[in-house]
Amino acid sequence: MSEVSRRHFLKLGACVVGGACAADALPSLGQAADNGDVTTLRTTLPYPRLKLAAIGQLTTEHELLTTYPDQASPVVLVKLGRPAHNGVGPDRDIVAFSRRCSHMGGALAFRAETGTFHCPLHYAMFDARKGGLMVIGQATDNLPQIELEVDTTGDIYAVGVKGLLYGRQANMLA
Repeated sequence: MSEVSRRHFLKLGACVVGGACAADALPSLGQAADNGDVTTLRTTLPYPRLKLAAIGQLTTEHELLTTYPDQASPVVLVKLGRPAHNGVGPDRDIVAFSRRCSHMGGALAFRAETGTFHCPLHYAMFDARKGGLMVIGQATDNLPQIELEVDTTGDIYAVGVKGLLYGRQANMLA
């Protein structure tokens, strides 16, 4: 009988287990893609088109609080008074962002005088005019921005999210 070293035995065992896992996963991934099922493996997820407000409801530099894409996701809609990155409306100054800091989920406060969102936990600051760009603080990601559309009657609709909402592996699971 041949001698098998412990190292060789462990390498062989790891290859067998890895191969079994890969063989099990591949057919299910192919089925999900064929059936059109929603999975968390996709980077573009289907979002609902949801009315947030009408342009007439907004006043410059005042927040309107709502939720999107579901009730567990607080969002702030604000008319900045100056054009903003991805802004909508006649002046391109209406934007919406997640109200949870991308670092640890702290509830953000909007400061109209600077056009920034501030986190009370670790003092992260995000610029609303620059698409939620992180200006300073512990956060490693920019603030997730809600994609908006305005229809001909002036109603503002949320249609997607740019960035990952705090505490999720994917923004939508259903």
